[in-house]
Amino acid sequence: MTDAAIEALSVGLNGDLLRPGDAGYDGARSLWNAMIDRKPAVILRCASTSDVVTGVRFAAEHGVLTSIRGGGHNVAGNAVVDDGLMIDLTLMNTVQIDPDTHRVRVGPGARLGDLDAVTVPLGRVVPAGIVTATGVAGLTLGGGLGWLTRKWGLTSDNLLSAEVVTADGRVVTASDEENPDLFWAIRGGGGNFGVVTSFEFQSHAFGPNAYCGLVAWPMSDARAVLEFWRGYLTTLPREVTTLMVMRLAPAAPFVPEGLHGKPIIGLVGCFAGKPEDGEAPLAPLKGFGTPAFDVLTMKPFSVHQSMFDAGQPSGGRYYWKSHNFDELSDAALDELIRAGAAIASPMSLLGMFALGGAVGDVADQDSAYPGRRSPFVLNINASWMSPAEDAQHIAWCRRSWTALEPYGTGSGYVNFAVEEGNAQVAAIYGTERYHKLAAIKRVWDPDNLFRRNHNIVPLA
Repeated sequence: MTDAAIEALSVGLNGDLLRPGDAGYDGARSLWNAMIDRKPAVILRCASTSDVVTGVRFAAEHGVLTSIRGGGHNVAGNAVVDDGLMIDLTLMNTVQIDPDTHRVRVGPGARLGDLDAVTVPLGRVVPAGIVTATGVAGLTLGGGLGWLTRKWGLTSDNLLSAEVVTADGRVVTASDEENPDLFWAIRGGGGNFGVVTSFEFQSHAFGPNAYCGLVAWPMSDARAVLEFWRGYLTTLPREVTTLMVMRLAPAAPFVPEGLHGKPIIGLVGCFAGKPEDGEAPLAPLKGFGTPAFDVLTMKPFSVHQSMFDAGQPSGGRYYWKSHNFDELSDAALDELIRAGAAIASPMSLLGMFALGGAVGDVADQDSAYPGRRSPFVLNINASWMSPAEDAQHIAWCRRSWTALEPYGTGSGYVNFAVEEGNAQVAAIYGTERYHKLAAIKRVWDPDNLFRRNHNIVPLA
């Protein structure tokens, strides 16, 4: 990238270019995960689809290693590249809802907080994740798990169409009717197939209040709680989504002081229906054993959506791994408890979603998301603040993942993956699905321009 080429790139942009030393450069290259400290040669801050087209064509013409930044949550750090071009979409963060169709159009730089701020006050929701700083784009392209998953499916299941800038600089629509192969691939295959510049979702009537929250017990009760949860899940209506979490108890006002900093196990429940109807199906959580604390109640859904925000701040250090499970055997429960009891950071956690419901309504072959038939998805979430603790917490994450590997399916959730190589990416998707993704990659990105991701290599 010569100075002359970069100067030519800047002509006619709606956004702007940033280079090292420019005001705003360090802020633009910074991600939610502070472990990522990379320095692009150029940051193209896009304000329009035409800016994205300009950036993609420049990258292809000059053979520049290129990364794509959406909302910036990006735990794996693939959104930023050393010495190359970063196409930054954070300025493209608009959210618009059609008052007649209730369809929601979302820009690629929007975060869940931006989305909920528009939809929830209107009594509508797009099923999404559990941390408001999460980017809508990355969440959707990897699948999208959240509090409403069992009722309305993955975030990507609610995607109706997308505007995509392809590797050759074209702007196309991906939907069931137009370019259906591309539409199939972007619903779980990550950012391998182009730059999505607009998402169109179907929203659902929900909120602004919901019956949801957390019930927690001391870790000494973990085995009993897990066995109870395993049985409880067989009785649930699809309106209820639950998440099991193990962590150190925070010093929050609702946590007994004697439990602060001690390991706990919690079950989070959310009812996707009229709030007053949620009390009965979630009552067993409140009634099991002797909870250490209980904040399961009716509340604004936006409050529930932000419950993990304080413990997962921007600027923290994060290292994640994932497993899918078809079942939770007694031996798997033992390993989960050992991993949870070994948590050493007040920010780290084990989180396990129980799926089923609407997730299973979509045929396994109808989208790229690979975990549709696995009812349990585990996030081993190592989180801390000090660089001096990197080795300790990364080792806990890797050790826990290895111990639980014999009980998993060999797959995982791509949005919970960090440093996976090609073999592990292929394992996440499975042989048949990976082969289909690689064939679609050959059509839409044969030169693998979009390779700063959990990469799917074009079929030879």
